[in-house]
Amino acid sequence: MSDTPTRIFLPGDTTACALGADAVAQAVAHEAAARGLAVDVIRNGSRGLYWLEPLLEVQVGNRRIGYGPVSVAQVGPLFEGGLLRGAPAPGFQGEVDELPALRGQTRVTFSRAGIIDPLSLRDYRQLGGYRGLTRALTLCPADIVNEIENSGLRGRGGAAFPTGVKWRTVLEADPGPDGRKYVVCNADEGDSGTFADRLLMEADPFQLIEGMTIAGLATGADRGYIYLRSEYPRAAEVLHRALAVAREAGVLGDDLLGSRLAFDIELRIGAGAYICGEETALLESLEGRRGLVRVKPPLPAIHGLFGQPTVVNNVLTLAAASTILADGAAAYRQHGTGRSAGTLTVQLAGNVRHGGLYEVPFGAPLRTLLEEFGGGTASGRPLRAVQVGGPLGAYLPETQWDLPLDYEAFAAAGALLGHGGVVLFDETVDMRRQARFAMEFCAAESCGKCTPCRVGAVRGAELIDRIAGPGDQRALLEELCETMEAGSLCAMGGLTPMPVRSALAHFPEDFHG
Repeated sequence: MSDTPTRIFLPGDTTACALGADAVAQAVAHEAAARGLAVDVIRNGSRGLYWLEPLLEVQVGNRRIGYGPVSVAQVGPLFEGGLLRGAPAPGFQGEVDELPALRGQTRVTFSRAGIIDPLSLRDYRQLGGYRGLTRALTLCPADIVNEIENSGLRGRGGAAFPTGVKWRTVLEADPGPDGRKYVVCNADEGDSGTFADRLLMEADPFQLIEGMTIAGLATGADRGYIYLRSEYPRAAEVLHRALAVAREAGVLGDDLLGSRLAFDIELRIGAGAYICGEETALLESLEGRRGLVRVKPPLPAIHGLFGQPTVVNNVLTLAAASTILADGAAAYRQHGTGRSAGTLTVQLAGNVRHGGLYEVPFGAPLRTLLEEFGGGTASGRPLRAVQVGGPLGAYLPETQWDLPLDYEAFAAAGALLGHGGVVLFDETVDMRRQARFAMEFCAAESCGKCTPCRVGAVRGAELIDRIAGPGDQRALLEELCETMEAGSLCAMGGLTPMPVRSALAHFPEDFHG
């Protein structure tokens, strides 16, 4: 065997493994051993090009040559065809960094995803990791908050609230006799068609850990919690191991990089309820109670976890904070447009040819994502409708696909960007059924605390059934939507009318008897 093993990368993230990456990795190791070849199989994170998974990459000099999607049956022929030399063979994609789907992106938050070993702190640091924390340790809390405010970072969980305003509120809040403040990461990623949080946690977990630590320094918190949805067991395993590595290396715990400042993180597994993605229901669950939405005010920034001032941000928001502190607010603001600064991570799902994760600057046209990145529908039929922003987002017809991807443009069109999930539907979709699904989803996932959401969703599904049959109940349905929108305690009931109204407005032909 050669003294220097050839490095082969195979993603260990949830989607790649669901498509057979574990079996392919075993087959690669077995084939190499049988041929007497020295090979080091590294389980990296996915680059988000899910139509190519399992994507095998081989290190040839300074280049990584890709093959995908690779099956176990192809492993032998790949070795026979010169895999270790990067020779053309079944599934040959060429140099991965030169793939159009990657070159067309602006990777900021996901700059390391798919490149590094997720659990190698050395890899993370070599590509800029922990520069943000190192700088933050030289600043006072107010200066850290100023940097986040100046960057224009807004919450990536869907509400798009200015992150710096939230952090400043927690910094200035009185913790009372307890003296404690908290940082809570909302990793309860439940919207249909979304997977960016999971991919980042599985591909670059130290970035989240670093971002949470910076948030703690900025606000005076010394403890953080990651609230992870129960459906992400592989992410939980990666995070458990990454937290242990970070503590051992002194970038987490009682003495951050020898500064005598403390911050530690505990991983908690969620309760399996969509409503726990709402920040106050999440806090209830963290405290050991049923996930019910709290009445606001008081806001969590003033009276949050265990009654103390609490930062609640989602995974991508906290991850972006590490980049902002490393490179500066001005560098981050170079991306995006208007009040939508930085980059948006779009997740293409549903009936799409090239489903996956794409990071682009705010302001890019939606059509670019659908046609140039997504490649149209997987079925080959014409694209008819696109839902943006999760199950409570609007359905957009072809006339709205040129909308720029920014918060204000979508709000003006009666839509929302949410967490960046984009689900495609071809011409066979029944939009009446999709509208009914929104009401059914709300009825199933409502916490039940407020009547407009709990009862309104059930009545809404019944009214949609009547619209499809004899008689017209549209005026009554519109009144019901107004009640849910104005009277619900949280966005669960308040946003459910959005997909219903958009389906009625843009696809009225599907609601005829």
